[in-house]
Parts: sequence; structure tokens; C-alpha cells
Amino acid sequence: MALTTSVLLDALQQRYATKAFDPNRRIDDTTWDALEKALVLTPSSYGLQPWKFLVITNPELRAELRQHSWNQSQITDASHLVVFLAQRRIEAADVDRLINATSSTRGVPPESLGFYRDLIFKDLINGPRSETIGHWSTNQVYIALGNFLTSAALLGIDTTPIEGFTPAEYDRVLGLEETPYHSAVVAVAGYRSEEDKYAKLAKVRYSASELIQHIR
Repeated sequence: MALTTSVLLDALQQRYATKAFDPNRRIDDTTWDALEKALVLTPSSYGLQPWKFLVITNPELRAELRQHSWNQSQITDASHLVVFLAQRRIEAADVDRLINATSSTRGVPPESLGFYRDLIFKDLINGPRSETIGHWSTNQVYIALGNFLTSAALLGIDTTPIEGFTPAEYDRVLGLEETPYHSAVVAVAGYRSEEDKYAKLAKVRYSASELIQHIR
């Protein structure tokens, strides 16, 4: 069932990058499961899904990561911490994984997807974009981040996207250095503190007339 426009816009108006979370409030399992499913349902270029999402609730680990996140309190106080990982490289095995998954899910022979496989190879494996594939993968992860933030807002969950962290230290602490993935961006989710003085400030956005141009 489609949302009403007012529900969507009210949720986005309420959403903001929460500065202080209530450390005593936790997201219930049903709601969090829906947010994880929203992450899985995120669209990606070619459908390759060049990411993983680390959901970290361990207090000791989060305290250690906070040291590498400009000591931002959201890292430890929010209900859930998600580290968005991007693939360092896209290889033939990644393309074949997608082709096989598509074949299995849609009940078609892999051979019928040969043109699609060749198209991805021409672009990402053998084409010019192969030279900057890490940047491409990171851009894909930001689609997942945006989907997560919007989905959370629609469920009444507060979030904060965080780029203020040291990716290399996160990779070290999380044991990612020798894996196909690296830390790209972080987000936390939970419920805003009643003491967050920024929570009720008016949202600052430029007007639609300044940002949107219609070309007919």
C-alpha cells in the first residue's frame, strides 16, 4: 500500500542528524529486522550489491570505535551502530555470483544472461571504470545509506550518518584489512534524547525554486 504524501514529508521533516541519543532506549527486534531488510532491498548498479553491513551492538567494541570517531557520543549511545562496507574490487567471481543468483531466483538458464554478464565485464572488469572501481563501490554504498536513513525516518527511528571517523582504524579494529571490504561510512540509529538541544531547531533547506530546475 502506498504511503500518503503527507506521511512521507512529515517523516522527512522530523528526520535530522541526531546529536544526542537516549542510551536507555533500544530499537525493538521487529523494527530493527525491518531496517535490515530495507538495507538488503537497496538498489545498486547492475544489481551487484558491492557491500556488507556490520551491525555492532557490543558495548566494548563500540567504545573502542568511538576513539576513532572524533569521540562522538552517538557511537556508543545510540541503540545500533552500522558500519557500511564497500568492496575494494569487483572481480569475475562477483559478476558470476550475480548471474548465478539471478538464474536461480528467476528460473532462467545462466546462458540466457550472457549478454548481461558481458556488459558488466565490459564496463567494470575490463573498462575504464575498473581503474577507479573502489570509488564506484563506495558511491554504491551511499545509496544504501540514503535508503537506510529514509526507511528509519518512516518508522520513527532517529539516525545520524557519520563520516567523522578514521576508516583505516575501523578496518584495523574490525579485522577488515585483509578482506575484500573496507569501511566506507557509518550510521547510528535509536531515539533522540530529550536533552538534545538541536532536536527542535528549524530545518535549514534552500527553496525548491533554487534547487530544482524543470526542463521541458
